[in-house]
Amino acid sequence: MTQKRIRQPSNLIRSRVTKIFIAFILSLLFIVAPAQATEQAPVSIDGRLLFQVGNSEQFTAKERANLINLRLRQIVTSQEQVQVTIEERNKSQIILVNQQYLLTVTQADVLDGKTPQAQAQVWVEQLSQVLQQAQRERSAGFIRNALLLSAGVLVIATAFHKFLGWLWKHFQQEILRRLPAYPEETDVDSSSSKALDLLFSFTLIAARIWLWVTVSLYITNLFPISRIWSYRLANQLIQSLTSPILTLGQSQYSVIYLLVLLALLLGLMILAGAVTNLLRTRILQFTGMDRGAQEAIAIISKYTIIFIGAIVLLQVWGLDLSSLTILASALGVGIGFGFQDIAKNFGSGLILLFERPIQVGDFVQVGEIEGTVERIGGRSTLIRTVDQISIIVPNSRFLEDQVINWSYKNPVSRLRIPVGVAYDSDISVVKAALLEAAKEQTGVLSVPTPTIFFIGFGDSSLNFVLLVWTANPHQQYLIKSNLYFRIEELFRQYHIRIPFPQRDLHIRSSNLPLE
Repeated sequence: MTQKRIRQPSNLIRSRVTKIFIAFILSLLFIVAPAQATEQAPVSIDGRLLFQVGNSEQFTAKERANLINLRLRQIVTSQEQVQVTIEERNKSQIILVNQQYLLTVTQADVLDGKTPQAQAQVWVEQLSQVLQQAQRERSAGFIRNALLLSAGVLVIATAFHKFLGWLWKHFQQEILRRLPAYPEETDVDSSSSKALDLLFSFTLIAARIWLWVTVSLYITNLFPISRIWSYRLANQLIQSLTSPILTLGQSQYSVIYLLVLLALLLGLMILAGAVTNLLRTRILQFTGMDRGAQEAIAIISKYTIIFIGAIVLLQVWGLDLSSLTILASALGVGIGFGFQDIAKNFGSGLILLFERPIQVGDFVQVGEIEGTVERIGGRSTLIRTVDQISIIVPNSRFLEDQVINWSYKNPVSRLRIPVGVAYDSDISVVKAALLEAAKEQTGVLSVPTPTIFFIGFGDSSLNFVLLVWTANPHQQYLIKSNLYFRIEELFRQYHIRIPFPQRDLHIRSSNLPLE
């Protein structure tokens, strides 16, 4: 009941984060549209986008935009009084600035079903307003005020940066205070705290990044020169992200397409992990199966969801999987040679999950590594030693090396406690003392009963071995230590001596010739 109450905050947070992430990815999927070849080019003043022009009979859209932008820069830097007018020539709408030609509004420039006359009137108002504003922004008074405003914004942003840290810490402490307190920490409680810390850390970083990006954009837009470079950088970035870089069959994919596809695959992996955790904690936990079987079903389900979901995502995305046949064959050969260890470990993991020679919770020994199996993954197995050190062992070692599984099928194991006593000891008293120590020890089973064997006469001692049984093999070192402590105490009580090695030295005398 306690574990169930502890797990609720972690599951609630994990489910909310998963829902937000999936909603964000779906919004990206609907927002990002296939790149279409546009025949329009932007016209801007000091990084402010005014409108876009299309192709004409003599010039392309880009050429027209370059000529218009050049003329607008000349007008702004001249500091002349700006006067924008419309003149009709040969049934065409001509826009003039200070009685000099700027552009001709064509049908290709018209948007939203407007007429060229209406479109020209809208552009005249925009040009007149933006040109006057651009000239004002180049004055000394405006630059001085903008610098003072930038300094003030930086001071406020720095204070707000620290305030966000205090606010997030306050909310985190408040949430932890409202959670129920438990007398001792469990694994589930620890995972809940880690989930909360991770959630608050990520949200704090995101909030601070959003703060400084907003401040940077605001200060950049105060000055004409910085706004121009920001506008150019943004255009180059958008063009780089939306330009096709990969062609598969008849489909072309840009960088942002690939990033969204990568985000969808990442979301699929997060969703598969959430479903697996739900399956493990809400369904398999109440089936009565042992822990190893639950882990095997959960891991197989996770990889199945990822594999099927990836295929569905690629098909929905419009990627023809048949066009990847040759690429997949080449990758298969590369994986066979370059990633053979990974493939071997993955295959070994599947064998371990199906044959189950080791299971989660077993106390095993692989080479010099000895500990409890905490997790069996697709590539490696996590073992926690008696020193509480986590060691990641490749799955292939469990099939290639000799493995001692103290918990396989029957966790009851026998421990050997060798003991040597002096030759003048009463062996009946020794036997009684050893049996008394075994019966008093916690962790030693009464059935099978402890047994004492007299295994021989040593050089300086009578050698016995005490055999005891335990159902907790992971505590064998503690049980042996407690037994030795109690045996030494009982030997002193019954005046039984533990001998030390003795050696007899014989000296032979002889006559030596002397000169």
